[in-house]
Amino acid sequence: MTAYVNENCIGCGMCVSICPEVFHMTDENVALANDEILPNQETTVQEAADSCPVSAIEV
Repeated sequence: MTAYVNENCIGCGMCVSICPEVFHMTDENVALANDEILPNQETTVQEAADSCPVSAIEV
């Protein structure tokens, strides 16, 4: 699985609060996903994507 945070990100931090092992905030105050997502993180990554208020996370 891979995840990408697109340009719709508003920097709300929801993904970081749900899955801090994969998502973090940049200096520009938008989210960024790790390049590598481990199999045991996939469920939480999908939960973060589903919870994004602007659907900025593509999995």
